[in-house]
Amino acid sequence: MSVTDWRPDATLDMLRLRARVLQTTRSFFLARGVLEVETPILSHACASDRHIESLQSRVAGAAAFLNTSPEFTMKRLLAAYAEPMFQICKVFREDELGPWHNPEFSMLEWYRPGLDLGALMDEVQQLITVLDTRHAPEFTRLTYRDAFERAVGFNPHQVTAAECRACAQAHAIDCPVGLNDDVDEWLDWLLTQLVLPALPKHSYTFIYEYPATQCALAKISRNPAGDAVAQRFELVYGELELANGYDELQDAAEQVARFQADNAARLALGQAPAVIDQHLLAALAHGLPETCGVALGLDRLLMVLCGAQCIEEVLTFSWQKA
Repeated sequence: MSVTDWRPDATLDMLRLRARVLQTTRSFFLARGVLEVETPILSHACASDRHIESLQSRVAGAAAFLNTSPEFTMKRLLAAYAEPMFQICKVFREDELGPWHNPEFSMLEWYRPGLDLGALMDEVQQLITVLDTRHAPEFTRLTYRDAFERAVGFNPHQVTAAECRACAQAHAIDCPVGLNDDVDEWLDWLLTQLVLPALPKHSYTFIYEYPATQCALAKISRNPAGDAVAQRFELVYGELELANGYDELQDAAEQVARFQADNAARLALGQAPAVIDQHLLAALAHGLPETCGVALGLDRLLMVLCGAQCIEEVLTFSWQKA
């Protein structure tokens, strides 16, 4: 990169679109009585998910981490005040650089005590309908099982790793080294390679009732067919993931067990164990209200709104120019 390459990545029209999206989003939540909050970007703890790496810094000689999400601190606010709230902030993730990824990006996250997951999907749809002024946006809702059965013909809640491998081979999909017998890794691979490409290209799709083994910080229940499922959803536009929502776990002991399982998985993969957020665990032990929450990537939504093919087009300065 030339040292004289100082100009922004985003056009002036893009800056105006981003400003409109931010202003409209704040007005949307203000009209619904949802409180805007601000929480620290720098934390003593870090993400435990083995697929997410936190960027690390130091404060007074001790390790500190840039947040991958404001989730933990916002849940502490929920435990203290039980108020609906939202936040627009910068978050950071290591090893995320590509057409859809930048290590620093903008996130909209909100929590709605008293709303169930279906009502939260309704609210996500209402917000995007207000923001997407190109046309009347279309939305579809599919269970994770329905999405897989339509695309590859099997029930993902009952499949084996060997059957996933056979499916990939039957569709002439490369089998990455290292997947072995991890069914969830296979399902993630088939989701990106076969399931998401089969969805409508120019509309929004909610996928919900993920396998219980992919629960993250969501509650687990059983669907009408008796499958153990995570009470979570993802919203995609075509193949592009935009949002991830949960019926939030309230059980501190269960959260400890999940953090421990995450760290065991990280160690098995040669990754450093996460520093567990003890403040979050104390807040859960105090009591988190029944609540659903969702995180939405604002930069990716902007890509959809303007038809951008690369995230750099919607950023003022991408990482290459930061």
